[in-house]
Amino acid sequence: MSAATTRSRTDAGVTEAPARTPRRVGPRALASGGVGLVLLVAVLVLVGAWHLTQGTSGVGLGDLLGAALGHEDPRAEVPVSAILSASRLPRLLAGVAVGFALGVAGAVLQSLARNALASPDTLAVTSGSYLALVLVAAFELSVPLWASGAVAFAGGLAAAALVLTIAGGSGTSTTRLVLAGSAVALALQAATSALLILFQVQTTGLFAWGSGSLAQLNLDASLRAMPVIAVLLALALVLARRLDVLGLGDDAAASLGISVRRTRMIGVLIAVLLTAIAVTVAGPVGFVGLGAPVLARLLASLLPGLHRHLLLLPASGLLGAITVITADALLRALMGAQDAAKIPTGIATSMVGAVIMVVLARRLRDSGPAEQPPQTRTPPRSSRRALAVGSGALLALIGAALLGLLAGSLWLRTGDLVLWATGSAPAPIRFALDERLPRVLAAIVGGAALALAGTVVQSTVRNPLAEPGILGITAGAGLGAVTALTLGGAAGASRPVMISAAVAAGLVTFAVIYLLSWRRGIRPERLVLVGIGMGFGLSSLTALLLLASNPWDTPRLLTWLSGTTYGRALPDVAVVGVVLVLAVPLVLGLSRELDLLALDEDSPRIVGVRLERVRLAVIVLAAVVASISVVAVGTVGFVGLVAPHLARGLVGSRHARTVPLAMLLGGLLVSVADTLGRTLIAPAQMPAGLVVAVIGAPYFVWLLWRSRA
Repeated sequence: MSAATTRSRTDAGVTEAPARTPRRVGPRALASGGVGLVLLVAVLVLVGAWHLTQGTSGVGLGDLLGAALGHEDPRAEVPVSAILSASRLPRLLAGVAVGFALGVAGAVLQSLARNALASPDTLAVTSGSYLALVLVAAFELSVPLWASGAVAFAGGLAAAALVLTIAGGSGTSTTRLVLAGSAVALALQAATSALLILFQVQTTGLFAWGSGSLAQLNLDASLRAMPVIAVLLALALVLARRLDVLGLGDDAAASLGISVRRTRMIGVLIAVLLTAIAVTVAGPVGFVGLGAPVLARLLASLLPGLHRHLLLLPASGLLGAITVITADALLRALMGAQDAAKIPTGIATSMVGAVIMVVLARRLRDSGPAEQPPQTRTPPRSSRRALAVGSGALLALIGAALLGLLAGSLWLRTGDLVLWATGSAPAPIRFALDERLPRVLAAIVGGAALALAGTVVQSTVRNPLAEPGILGITAGAGLGAVTALTLGGAAGASRPVMISAAVAAGLVTFAVIYLLSWRRGIRPERLVLVGIGMGFGLSSLTALLLLASNPWDTPRLLTWLSGTTYGRALPDVAVVGVVLVLAVPLVLGLSRELDLLALDEDSPRIVGVRLERVRLAVIVLAAVVASISVVAVGTVGFVGLVAPHLARGLVGSRHARTVPLAMLLGGLLVSVADTLGRTLIAPAQMPAGLVVAVIGAPYFVWLLWRSRA
């Protein structure tokens, strides 16, 4: 393809446009961009001044002005200058440093990827940096501040390299890029949660910090970070012209003398370094790197000079700083400084970023070719093979259930099961099996439900990398259950109320996602991206409820949200079992329609299938099944992704065969994960969802790598 027909990608999607050299920006336009930077600096100063008035000590604007003029009240128990230097100024400078670093990092990553949804969060940079720092804390490695930054940089760089590699590199499809980053981030977060649970003493305080906290002991961290941020900004500005040209496409940039690979490598290093510094200072502050550059580009429509990276990069940094400081000040003003201290600033910025992501997802078109349906990559299998594989999976599931009954802090023998069944077992054995049987059954039915929902979702949206967890359905159900438990008082603790809240929230979440995704019909790519954005927002709301709830309830709720069968009873199993008994015949009855839906948009219409009606029906069914699964196993990810793929690879793509086998494999996966979680570190226990994530993450990476072409 010649440079004249190079594909040009913009924030509004992908358009075919002739390649051309960057449009020269006249002095007037550059002056307007400069005026814009001056105005942003003024806004930052005003917001910073307001931020300084918010705190727990009762020091207001008048006290601050008096201290600035040298008129402090000598009768004050604590001098205003001491409050400023020890508390408020460190928090303000941390917010400015973190927001500026993330804003510039997000702008660089979006320009390199030519993708408005690229950011330190969607590329898993913040998750990788956070995991690296938790690893250091868990193994009690004492490192100075500069070494902490190096550790965070290494973790973030490894995560970004993994995401870009498996997603197909720069300029890849928006859907693939965000799916890859979101799934890798989920896997890294699961590993981080596992470390926090296993090394509770060594990692004390890192959970709240992991949501992004501006609390600082002194000015040291911010003052050390700011010169490094300034140097990295200068290096990014050196790349400004190259980034301008890179927006035309790789071929056009190369034809104009730009070394694309070198520019991309240097840019990624700068962005990851900036993110690592931000994580080191304040933890993972979510979505500032996504929202600030988007706001800067929107502002550039009014001030054309900001389109050039020479001005766009500092504008993104200033907007990032304004976003963080404003979010923190608003929290303290609305909730009161004492209550706001419990809520990390990163939660507020994550919710704002989730809204921005949904808005962008509604505007963006997929920037790559249509995803190849999973069925087209799977050769047909014989009926004899399908029967043999299904029988083997059933036997494996029975064996896993038997192992789950025998394994634990107290290992039992098969003879103990006979004694228990006949009612003559000793009290310790009877107690152990009475507790283990509901857990084993809950793991089986919960895993089967997630696998069923995942099979339907993947085929309906024709994306082999989608599943209910990534689409935000289970996040909505989890939020509903946590809301019932934390805000419902005595009634909220009852099982029927929690079940009703989880199912209702899951269905409402699905309805909102579906409505937001509708634009003259449902495009699968848009549905996936909106679901991911909703999932991020709902997870932030859940974290907000957890931190605002009774501290004694937080560990129990966190364990439940990580995906666990702990405390399950037979009525919980019965609820999920009844839903499966009703849902499975419906899905199998629609297996022909599902086979057609998974091919393309035209094949179902040719044979008379009402596409939108069938798609809506099966996704509603998947939403119900996924929502009800949280009753048995909490919010577990990756099962709805892994089990359908394994089933298709073993028995082919026909849903009449795939659905039953996927359910068996899903039950097997969660059952084995639950047994490992309560056995490996007994008497302590690891939530099954974390074990599933550790098992499923490598498989997901392999799937992305295999399908990147």
